[in-house]
Amino acid sequence: MANTYNIFISHAWKYTEHYNKIVQWLNEAQSDGEFNWKNYSVPQHDPLINPNTTVGKKKLKEMIDGQIRPVSIVIILSGMYAAHSEWIDYEIDTAVSYNKYIIGVKPWGQERVPIKVQNNANIMVGWNKSSVVNAVKAK
Repeated sequence: MANTYNIFISHAWKYTEHYNKIVQWLNEAQSDGEFNWKNYSVPQHDPLINPNTTVGKKKLKEMIDGQIRPVSIVIILSGMYAAHSEWIDYEIDTAVSYNKYIIGVKPWGQERVPIKVQNNANIMVGWNKSSVVNAVKAK
Protein backbone atom coordinates (compact mmCIF):
# COMPACT_ATOMS: atom_id res chain seq x y z
CA MET A 1 0.00 0.00 0.00
CA ALA A 2 1.54 3.30 -1.09
CA ASN A 3 1.84 6.19 1.36
CA THR A 4 -0.57 9.07 0.88
CA TYR A 5 0.77 12.60 1.19
CA ASN A 6 -1.25 15.78 1.61
CA ILE A 7 0.72 18.43 -0.28
CA PHE A 8 0.48 22.20 -0.67
CA ILE A 9 2.40 23.61 -3.64
CA SER A 10 3.33 27.25 -3.35
CA HIS A 11 2.37 28.96 -6.55
CA ALA A 12 1.69 32.25 -8.23
CA TRP A 13 -0.95 32.50 -10.89
CA LYS A 14 1.56 34.19 -13.15
CA TYR A 15 3.69 31.01 -13.03
CA THR A 16 0.99 28.41 -13.61
CA GLU A 17 3.18 26.36 -15.97
CA HIS A 18 5.72 25.68 -13.15
CA TYR A 19 2.93 24.68 -10.78
CA ASN A 20 1.38 22.46 -13.46
CA LYS A 21 4.71 20.71 -14.07
CA ILE A 22 5.08 19.81 -10.38
CA VAL A 23 1.48 18.53 -10.35
CA GLN A 24 2.23 16.47 -13.49
CA TRP A 25 5.30 14.90 -11.84
CA LEU A 26 3.38 14.05 -8.67
CA ASN A 27 0.50 12.61 -10.71
CA GLU A 28 2.93 10.48 -12.74
CA ALA A 29 4.53 9.18 -9.52
CA GLN A 30 1.05 8.32 -8.26
CA SER A 31 0.21 6.55 -11.54
CA ASP A 32 3.47 4.59 -11.22
CA GLY A 33 2.42 3.45 -7.74
CA GLU A 34 5.19 5.33 -5.92
CA PHE A 35 2.76 7.12 -3.58
CA ASN A 36 -0.68 8.69 -3.46
CA TRP A 37 -1.14 12.39 -2.97
CA LYS A 38 -3.86 14.94 -2.42
CA ASN A 39 -3.43 18.49 -3.71
CA TYR A 40 -4.28 21.17 -1.15
CA SER A 41 -3.26 24.03 -3.45
CA VAL A 42 -5.70 26.29 -5.24
CA PRO A 43 -4.02 27.22 -8.52
CA GLN A 44 -6.72 29.47 -9.89
CA HIS A 45 -7.13 32.95 -8.46
CA ASP A 46 -10.56 33.78 -7.08
CA PRO A 47 -11.44 37.05 -8.82
CA LEU A 48 -13.67 38.02 -5.87
CA ILE A 49 -10.60 38.36 -3.64
CA ASN A 50 -8.34 41.31 -4.31
CA PRO A 51 -5.02 40.67 -2.51
CA ASN A 52 -4.18 44.37 -2.84
CA THR A 53 -6.91 45.39 -0.37
CA THR A 54 -6.77 44.97 3.41
CA VAL A 55 -9.86 42.74 3.44
CA GLY A 56 -8.68 40.72 0.44
CA LYS A 57 -5.21 40.24 1.92
CA LYS A 58 -6.71 39.02 5.23
CA LYS A 59 -9.05 36.64 3.41
CA LEU A 60 -6.26 35.25 1.23
CA LYS A 61 -4.05 34.70 4.32
CA GLU A 62 -6.92 32.83 6.00
CA MET A 63 -7.33 30.66 2.89
CA ILE A 64 -3.58 29.91 2.72
CA ASP A 65 -3.56 29.03 6.41
CA GLY A 66 -6.51 26.67 5.86
CA GLN A 67 -4.72 25.00 2.95
CA ILE A 68 -1.40 24.51 4.76
CA ARG A 69 -2.72 23.40 8.17
CA PRO A 70 -3.83 19.86 7.09
CA VAL A 71 -0.84 19.00 4.86
CA SER A 72 2.31 17.07 5.66
CA ILE A 73 4.45 18.62 2.89
CA VAL A 74 4.80 22.14 1.46
CA ILE A 75 6.62 22.53 -1.85
CA ILE A 76 8.11 25.99 -2.47
CA LEU A 77 8.99 26.89 -6.07
CA SER A 78 11.84 29.29 -5.34
CA GLY A 79 11.96 30.80 -8.82
CA MET A 80 8.79 32.78 -8.17
CA TYR A 81 10.21 34.29 -5.01
CA ALA A 82 11.32 37.73 -6.18
CA ALA A 83 8.02 38.72 -7.73
CA HIS A 84 5.82 37.23 -5.02
CA SER A 85 7.95 37.31 -1.87
CA GLU A 86 5.20 38.70 0.40
CA TRP A 87 2.95 35.72 -0.25
CA ILE A 88 5.71 33.14 -0.38
CA ASP A 89 7.08 34.54 2.91
CA TYR A 90 3.62 34.08 4.40
CA GLU A 91 3.37 30.51 3.06
CA ILE A 92 6.83 29.65 4.43
CA ASP A 93 6.10 31.27 7.80
CA THR A 94 2.78 29.43 8.02
CA ALA A 95 4.40 26.10 7.09
CA VAL A 96 7.13 26.65 9.70
CA SER A 97 4.57 27.59 12.37
CA TYR A 98 2.80 24.25 11.78
CA ASN A 99 6.14 22.38 11.61
CA LYS A 100 5.55 21.19 8.04
CA TYR A 101 8.15 19.41 5.92
CA ILE A 102 9.27 21.98 3.34
CA ILE A 103 10.73 20.99 -0.02
CA GLY A 104 12.42 23.88 -1.82
CA VAL A 105 12.62 23.46 -5.59
CA LYS A 106 15.31 25.37 -7.49
CA PRO A 107 14.02 26.64 -10.82
CA TRP A 108 15.43 25.23 -14.02
CA GLY A 109 18.89 26.64 -14.72
CA GLN A 110 18.99 28.80 -11.62
CA GLU A 111 21.70 28.25 -9.02
CA ARG A 112 20.82 31.08 -6.66
CA VAL A 113 17.99 30.39 -4.26
CA PRO A 114 16.43 33.02 -1.96
CA ILE A 115 17.85 32.91 1.59
CA LYS A 116 14.33 32.66 3.07
CA VAL A 117 13.71 29.46 1.11
CA GLN A 118 17.17 28.02 1.88
CA ASN A 119 16.88 28.77 5.60
CA ASN A 120 13.46 27.17 5.98
CA ALA A 121 13.45 24.22 3.57
CA ASN A 122 14.05 20.79 5.06
CA ILE A 123 15.54 19.84 1.68
CA MET A 124 16.43 21.71 -1.51
CA VAL A 125 16.09 19.84 -4.81
CA GLY A 126 16.71 20.56 -8.47
CA TRP A 127 14.07 21.13 -11.11
CA ASN A 128 13.49 17.53 -12.17
CA LYS A 129 10.91 14.88 -11.54
CA SER A 130 13.06 12.34 -9.72
CA SER A 131 14.41 14.94 -7.27
CA VAL A 132 10.93 16.18 -6.36
CA VAL A 133 9.43 12.68 -6.15
CA ASN A 134 12.33 11.36 -4.05
CA ALA A 135 12.05 14.35 -1.67
CA VAL A 136 8.35 13.58 -1.16
CA LYS A 137 9.10 9.89 -0.54
CA ALA A 138 11.86 10.82 1.93
CA LYS A 139 9.32 12.58 4.18
